[in-house]
Amino acid sequence: MASPVSEQVRVSNTADDTLAEKSRDKGIVSGGHLVAKALKAEGVDTVFTLCGGHIIDIYDGCIDEGIRIIDVRHEQVAAHAADGYARQTGRLGCVVTTAGPGFTNALTGLATAFRSESPVLHIGGQGALTQHKMGSLQDLPHVDIAAPITKFSAGVRSTERIADMIAMAARECFAGAPGPSYLEIPRDVLDREIPLDKAVLPKAGRYRASTKSIGDPADIEKLADLLVKAKRPVILLGTQVWSCRGHNEAVALVRALNVPAYFNGSGRGILPPGDPHHFHRTRRDGFNKADLIIIVGTPFDFRMGYGKRLGLDADIVQIDMDYRTVGKNRDITLGLVGDPGVILKAAHDATTGRADNGAKQREGWMKELRALEKEKTEKLMPLFLSDRQPIHPYRVAWELNEFLTEDTIYVGDGGDVVTISAQAVQPRAPGNWMDPGALGSLGVGTGFSLAAKLVNPQKEVVCYYGDGAFGMTAFDMESANRFGAPYIAVIGNNSAMNQIRYGQIAKYGGERGDVGNLLGDIPFSKFAEMLGGHGEEVREPSQIAAALQRAREAVSSSGKCALVNIWVDPAEYAPGTKNQTMYK
Repeated sequence: MASPVSEQVRVSNTADDTLAEKSRDKGIVSGGHLVAKALKAEGVDTVFTLCGGHIIDIYDGCIDEGIRIIDVRHEQVAAHAADGYARQTGRLGCVVTTAGPGFTNALTGLATAFRSESPVLHIGGQGALTQHKMGSLQDLPHVDIAAPITKFSAGVRSTERIADMIAMAARECFAGAPGPSYLEIPRDVLDREIPLDKAVLPKAGRYRASTKSIGDPADIEKLADLLVKAKRPVILLGTQVWSCRGHNEAVALVRALNVPAYFNGSGRGILPPGDPHHFHRTRRDGFNKADLIIIVGTPFDFRMGYGKRLGLDADIVQIDMDYRTVGKNRDITLGLVGDPGVILKAAHDATTGRADNGAKQREGWMKELRALEKEKTEKLMPLFLSDRQPIHPYRVAWELNEFLTEDTIYVGDGGDVVTISAQAVQPRAPGNWMDPGALGSLGVGTGFSLAAKLVNPQKEVVCYYGDGAFGMTAFDMESANRFGAPYIAVIGNNSAMNQIRYGQIAKYGGERGDVGNLLGDIPFSKFAEMLGGHGEEVREPSQIAAALQRAREAVSSSGKCALVNIWVDPAEYAPGTKNQTMYK
């Protein structure tokens, strides 16, 4: 039997629903419904959010427009999930938060999307315009705070302009290199109802220029000439190649011209391991010996040694969607601004039909690099197959790589153990690698995994966490279970923030080096069990493969997340951590 309170709520809700239906029948629309209409026009079918009083009318509009609402337990996860959704679909990701702490909690996700060039629209609530500068609940200068970490940050000042402003913000997300936008909508603007014919409703696809630019055609010919003449070319395919979905064009060029290819960021997986043009361990050798280096869709930032790791005697070509990135931090021979896929196809076409495109003369170069790849892999095998206890983190990385299938999306969320995993883990298909990107954010894994599974329900999602990173967003594993998006969580547990710990020990000695970075020994398997899923502790290397397989079977049979907590040696570190290359 319903309680008097619940009956009162039911009657009240019914009355409100009736009023809303009458308003819609009269062609009256609220600001929240205009938000939903505009999002639908942008191709948004899923919104990630945590509820708040400032934004509830958006939810009502989303219901009418058939937009799925995924509500999580922390706004950071919502923002990371919107970012992950954008990376997996190539479309606009959307996060909706309330004002004040709802907004600030999402900032790390917004900043991660900014440094990773991910198209995310963050819609935030705000106190009513009628309460401007009065100290309303959760009032903050959101627009000013968001401006440095977005491509567009603005407030909506009239209900009539809501859809127009969303279109404007979304357009900026795809102008040049992708990135996030922030749009603030005050509560009275959002709740106000207006005649639908008074609203500014841009038509989908009618207010965008083409982003598929090849730049200057003369530069395409220059690039084609460089490619044909090069005896020892290499190409690095970065995140933008995947984000613009230019991977097929990249593969066609690489194969036709016999160019060794390296990958970073979301570019990993464009070619599978074992492909004759896929190279993994010899990037420094390739850069040092090449006469032509083509960098596509990745900046000369700390991951590239600010361009200093490129050969001094090579011709350097940089292709990027953002003019500001080209030639930044080092001189280049040729810079092309535009869509990487379109540019690579145009360059490929420009070499087609030439009597000699240089492919045959590069067979020796390919064999030289392949021999080096084999040699470097053999040197690492004792670590990959180590039977030591505590478990060597390289052994975990090897087992994870062996576990992956063509339908496994791999998500990395952590410091040292995840850095080590990149030595071994090689995704089998495009789009099957996700990492935080240049901001180095911890805590991305749960949101990324949730989004990846929602977008690709037929695929398996494996997230490899450090124990520190897992603790930041772990409770939203429950959200993944709740929305039918289970994934496999694997934790490399060294009970420390080990990437930072190494630097502290090296600088200050063991007595002071453990300050501020040691964590508790937590049997995280019990966490998964608490949420109704499968959990397992692993302390012996020989147990890893079987534990991963049991996790796979458990996710398939239960529809709940599974967790494998692997205890790794806290005294082992990645080479980059030992050299502190992230700071150089």
